[in-house]
Amino acid sequence: MERTQATTEILSAKRKLNLKWDDIAQAIERSESWTATALLGQATLSIEEAEKVGALLELSEEAVESLTVVPYRGTTVQMPPTDPLIYRFYEILLVYGPAIKDLIHEKFGDGIMSAIDYEMDIQKLEDPKGDRVLVTLNGKFLPYKKW
Repeated sequence: MERTQATTEILSAKRKLNLKWDDIAQAIERSESWTATALLGQATLSIEEAEKVGALLELSEEAVESLTVVPYRGTTVQMPPTDPLIYRFYEILLVYGPAIKDLIHEKFGDGIMSAIDYEMDIQKLEDPKGDRVLVTLNGKFLPYKKW
């Protein structure tokens, strides 16, 4: 089964069972953001994790198996993105990306932030002027190697 088909099955079961990403994350003892990333087709589950998700969501055997296959990452969103929420992040990088890059280089040196040794968190901050979205991107700094 293709990962996109498994994702469709997962989202359908999640809605049918009225589960949140955090409910599923607790079942496999992972973070909410990693669990959503994996079940939306962008990370690999262990056999044990896939079986727990499969039991919780009542997934087909084929869907469970597909969760253990290494995915083609970054292929699920067209560029530039057209979904308004995803486009805002694209826009943030277009506008603030050069400043982010320069600040990272100023503070750490010549290198990049890892998207492999990485964590992400999304929080809702209640505010009387309108609730706020707090996005934390936490990646290891990787200096460029000289040889």
